[in-house]
Amino acid sequence: MSTLRIPRLRSTPLEARPVISESSGVRRLLVGASLAFLLLFLFLPLLAVFASALGKGVSAYLATFSQPDTRAAIRLTLVATAWAVPLNLGFGLAAAWSVAKFHFPGKSLLVTLIDLPLAISPVVSGLVYILVYGLHGWLGSWLAGHGVKVIFATPGIVMVTVFVTVPYVARELIPLMQAQGTEDEEAALTLGAGGWQTFFRVTLPSVRWALLYGVTLCTARAMGEFGAVSVVSGHIRGRTNTMALQVEILYNEYQHVGAFTVASLLAGLALVSLAVKTYIEWRGTHQPEVGS
Repeated sequence: MSTLRIPRLRSTPLEARPVISESSGVRRLLVGASLAFLLLFLFLPLLAVFASALGKGVSAYLATFSQPDTRAAIRLTLVATAWAVPLNLGFGLAAAWSVAKFHFPGKSLLVTLIDLPLAISPVVSGLVYILVYGLHGWLGSWLAGHGVKVIFATPGIVMVTVFVTVPYVARELIPLMQAQGTEDEEAALTLGAGGWQTFFRVTLPSVRWALLYGVTLCTARAMGEFGAVSVVSGHIRGRTNTMALQVEILYNEYQHVGAFTVASLLAGLALVSLAVKTYIEWRGTHQPEVGS
């Protein structure tokens, strides 16, 4: 028995379709203005960071990483990121699945709260954590009585890093899950699949690229956070300084090579995140169609 094939109409890719009819001069002007803006505000500052970091040679550049305080700052940044990303991954999946697939009281409030870290200053976020978990805060005396130190310690840095990175995974998943609807999940349940089977075999594969995109943004944001971490860290050398704080300390002490060296590491990590983000976007838009 031959298989019935439905012919597909070939259409011109969107990238190849002209969407405006402006003159070539106008197009060149707009492209040139965009490139000039990027050159002045993005490329030149990045180039200056790497040039200043290597200004006294590779040996001086590498010597910065041999300093104990710098190594401790790198380690703390990686620890905070290693906690913040998985926690926000789990929360983002749960929140997006709940918002997109179910109806419940307080749904709009949940979406609003997810956007809260984007609406307030990171410095304010750090102050809020001091008011709650500081020695004279709401829970400070109870925590001190049980030997738990949050503010001016690693737990506080991890907590504020988690707070400022809350929206990134959830906000990438919610619109996509809402656009996909619930038909696939309902079909899987009708065929006898359980709730977890439906999630891992139907829902999760369909959002994997958006999930990786959100994780990439979350990672980049966690590594570069300054404001909230600066408030709760106490700037204790070798203990509560992240890479961003270490850059400030070295620069204020006129150790410019060291400051730009650590800044170049942060910039390099950001560029790696950008490359991963671009690859994920490319894969997400070049996935083969089902049944093609």
